[in-house]
Amino acid sequence: MTKSFDLIVIGGGTGGNGVARMAAAAGWSVASIDSLPFGGTCALRGCDPKKMLVAVTEGVDWARNMAGRGLEAQVDVNWPDMMAFKRSFTDAMPGRIEGGLEKAGVSVMHGQARFTGPDTIEVDGESYSAKHFHIATGARPMTLNIPGEEMLITSTDFLELENKPERIVFVGGGFIAMEFAHITKRAGARDVTVLEMMERPLGNFDPDLVDMVVEATAELGIDLQTQAKVLKIEKNGGGFDVTYQAPSGDKVVTCDLVVHATGRVPNIDQLNLEAAGIEYGPRGIKVSPYMRTTNPNVFAAGDCADSGPNLTPVSANEGRIAGKNLLAGKDERAVDYPPIPSVVFTLPQLASVGLSQAQAREKGLKFETHFQKTQDWYSSLRVGASHSGFKLLVEEGSGRILGAHLIGPGAEEQINLFAMAMGAGLSANQIKAMIFAYPSFASDIGSMV
Repeated sequence: MTKSFDLIVIGGGTGGNGVARMAAAAGWSVASIDSLPFGGTCALRGCDPKKMLVAVTEGVDWARNMAGRGLEAQVDVNWPDMMAFKRSFTDAMPGRIEGGLEKAGVSVMHGQARFTGPDTIEVDGESYSAKHFHIATGARPMTLNIPGEEMLITSTDFLELENKPERIVFVGGGFIAMEFAHITKRAGARDVTVLEMMERPLGNFDPDLVDMVVEATAELGIDLQTQAKVLKIEKNGGGFDVTYQAPSGDKVVTCDLVVHATGRVPNIDQLNLEAAGIEYGPRGIKVSPYMRTTNPNVFAAGDCADSGPNLTPVSANEGRIAGKNLLAGKDERAVDYPPIPSVVFTLPQLASVGLSQAQAREKGLKFETHFQKTQDWYSSLRVGASHSGFKLLVEEGSGRILGAHLIGPGAEEQINLFAMAMGAGLSANQIKAMIFAYPSFASDIGSMV
């Protein structure tokens, strides 16, 4: 017998849980299904646990930066204790989230959902139907199609490592590779290698500031190889040989672990979307500005959808829009993306919001570029930061901030202030007129514009 609901949400992360709660609060019968523990990538396998590890290694960085400045400390990272610290957050999350959903009146289920028709799914041999569906299944590591790919561990596996790896290779040079490489090296790993296929890592960020991250990465002792295309991975005793193509010819690096960090793709392969009449492409499920799919009774949000940037706050915002349109029974609200900041939590931090120089030029905009290295500014001197700086794009005439790109201590919060200012349409002169608490990282903003 097929059990029926008003709404079935597929995915127990940021892009889905809010929708389930909204519908349940409106009196709908709601089920939420996930093949993994509830919480999604950010809470369990991404942003939050990663930054807990960063917090530990910040202590190492702080002690090193303050050496000879009055702080005498010898610090080491105990890897098992660091992972236990991470689990103090992640272990409690699935039960807390499931309990909250159930308290809200949502039926929580575990298993792999698969569409069998436009309004029916199957989960582990059981059939369910619904008037509406919402898909928020997130993303998964992309397939590399290289020999030995099965020997790679994922970022999820990395976050569960019980012991510190001594020799580790990261395939890719994006957020995951650079952040995890910094964590591992500061935690005391002997050999840390990053293999990036392009000319520089972190390709979506300002190249001048990325060059500063690259310099800091090299000083840390990480071997960052660019224009390095991985060809194969082979078992070598208790370790692995990673063969990669470099400009000077093929090379081999031997390690104990190889981590998949080349990027992620929509996690939709097992949903059998064709059965439900749901169209999709390489970037995910096709959605309208109202987050509705080509099946009018199905919505989608977050990393599995062909929509905004793959960031946790974006998925939450898209889910909120989908929920409002579901409850309204019509396309009432379109998603509107404000300036969206992003941060790479290496040390130094790298942050960005708005347009790059290339994007601004492509749009035909006229602007001034304010670029400066700030290691001699008070905020950097105070904390011993040797790599800090900014690049701002200020539109000629209007004084609008078109793009803000930051590196160094405080960047993760400074970029949020720039995002707020850009969203409010503030000009450079209006920002200069603001009075911030001093001395603080925020008080540097007036000198940047």
